[in-house]
Amino acid sequence: MNTTIASSWRNLGIIAHVDAGKTTLTERLLWKTGAIHRMGEVHDGATTTDFTSIEKDRGITIGAAAVQTRWTPQGHSEHRLTIIDTPGHIDFAIEVERSLRVLDGAVAVFSAVDGVQPQSETVWRQARRHGVPLIAFVNKMDRVGASFERTLAQMREKLDAVPWPLGQSVGIENELQGWVDYVARDIVLWDQDNHLSRRPWSDDEAREFEPLRLRLIEAVADHDDELAEAFLDARAIDAGLLKAALRRGTLKGAGTPVLGGSAFKNKGVETLLDAIVDYLPSPLDRPWVHAESERGEVALAPDASGPLAGLLFKIVHQEHGALSFVRLYSGTLRVGDTVWASRRDKPQRVGRLVVVQANRGHDVDVAYAGEIVAIPGWKDAVSGESLSDPGERLVLDTIQAQPAVLSWRLTAGKSGDLIRLGQGLASLAQEDPSFRVGTDSETGETLVWGMGELHLDVMVERLRQEWNVEVRTGSPRVAYQETPSRAVRGIEGKLSKQNGGTGQFARVVIDVEPREDGQFEFVDRTTGGVVPRNFVNATEKGLRLALAEGPLGYPVVGLTVTLTDGQTHAVDSSELAFQRAAGDALKAALAESGTTLLEPVMALVIDTPAGNVGDVVGDLQRRSGRVLGIEDKGLRTDVTARAPLAQLSGYTTALRSLTQGRASASMVFNGYEQARSAPKAA
Repeated sequence: MNTTIASSWRNLGIIAHVDAGKTTLTERLLWKTGAIHRMGEVHDGATTTDFTSIEKDRGITIGAAAVQTRWTPQGHSEHRLTIIDTPGHIDFAIEVERSLRVLDGAVAVFSAVDGVQPQSETVWRQARRHGVPLIAFVNKMDRVGASFERTLAQMREKLDAVPWPLGQSVGIENELQGWVDYVARDIVLWDQDNHLSRRPWSDDEAREFEPLRLRLIEAVADHDDELAEAFLDARAIDAGLLKAALRRGTLKGAGTPVLGGSAFKNKGVETLLDAIVDYLPSPLDRPWVHAESERGEVALAPDASGPLAGLLFKIVHQEHGALSFVRLYSGTLRVGDTVWASRRDKPQRVGRLVVVQANRGHDVDVAYAGEIVAIPGWKDAVSGESLSDPGERLVLDTIQAQPAVLSWRLTAGKSGDLIRLGQGLASLAQEDPSFRVGTDSETGETLVWGMGELHLDVMVERLRQEWNVEVRTGSPRVAYQETPSRAVRGIEGKLSKQNGGTGQFARVVIDVEPREDGQFEFVDRTTGGVVPRNFVNATEKGLRLALAEGPLGYPVVGLTVTLTDGQTHAVDSSELAFQRAAGDALKAALAESGTTLLEPVMALVIDTPAGNVGDVVGDLQRRSGRVLGIEDKGLRTDVTARAPLAQLSGYTTALRSLTQGRASASMVFNGYEQARSAPKAA
């Protein structure tokens, strides 16, 4: 592969809080680059990336949608942009998580009116956790109450970010006319038809803006030796030198270039496209990925001639079947190739390769390292699995989904709907790792688990629309968890059935210790081959199965289990026997240690009229909430709080009633805490 091709690729996501303008911005980026010839609007249900009927009806993004376009900035060659528009609602956080897992960079969009909102913080942390370089676009600069400077201050305060403003607006609110470009020393102006023109600073403008450009240079030079040397030597710092330093700083996460404009009014879109090319990485700029192989950990360069390694990060069911989205990190994938799929542990043939354009696509014959493509027709694909050459099996880090926090009971409206209900649920669970399906052990009813009421509501609506199933829903149930209360050691699990015929024998001894991070860890400390390797693996599998239900009836999290001893029989031991013995040992250990009940807790930001603050705070306290801060914004006030999810059923409706419809709330999953009271019986 020609490296100049890969260096001109940009794989990026658009991330933000709900209603910050991500989808509108994506639509403008596609229109400005010529990928579409007519702009659609979110409120009309006509945008390119919100193409499902549910997204059109609700006016929100539910699934991350990929589109590809091309842009040629002034003085550059043509660049290919693969853009993923992600949801802003917390209930669909898995879409942001798996998008950021495979993208090289991202544009964080903030509302100039609302600033850094709760979900802005969540997606920012997700991007930072994945090491994704960011640039920021302050949107809605044409709205009343817009403030570029306030948004920068909130980025520093709430995100612990280092914003590098690349300019300032010419006018604001309904007087928004253009952009002062500190880097190029230009004035960018938009006429009534939003056509762009550029001119250099006048002498008066230079006297006004040079100190601000110098401030930007000093801020970037703090993180870039080459720029610092030029600055200290009093050398002239032209646009090329400053851009190069900004790019280096952005790629290593030292700072975030920030631009502003109005996507809806088509103002600032071209400058953002230029910044995407100038400051976001190509696949060649990203760190090498690491994979596990039979010979240990290997580092993989983004090289088309290297060993094949790709991550299947998303599955979508369309009218003609399933599409499996794959990010290639190394190697070359061709139609007709046979690849090894890690989760299915078997070879799979690639019958077609498709480059997807939202809900459309076109076939290609080959894909190279750094590309994102889709493979149609794989019915049993698993989100998060690795694809590699069957002769060199490689396993990449998978995608981590947050634990589900809420469940509903589902029943089919008609007996004839049962089969379609099962098929629909299996399809949705395959697509979305944060959505899972189970059965109530006492009643036999179907349970679905998700990230919140909106998430489950959308899934039920999809069952009705896409699978033509009449579905009734029962009362919500909160996803409690339990964790060991103390460490216990030397707990035995033994299975011994040797009364003639084929016997079953296994003995394991384990220690169990609580851990704070909510994860499960298995450690094998046996020596001398007392438990053979295949039985050690079976022991771990049995332990994981036993985590599904603890003494209180909920999933068990936050523990390290150490296998310290065991015993086998030359004839009667089997992997199944060790699975069962391990499960019995863990149940005995949890019974001895006791478990602590954990409940999901939400972080809330309530935007309320100042006169209703007392009512809002009082209601939160009645719901076992803790008020963390009250920020006065003049006529309105932001109340920041945390509260148990179990106490927040119907909260949005209650809040509107309490404030005559004038308050609104944003909720983000914050984590699990010890439950203050036992859950009510369902």
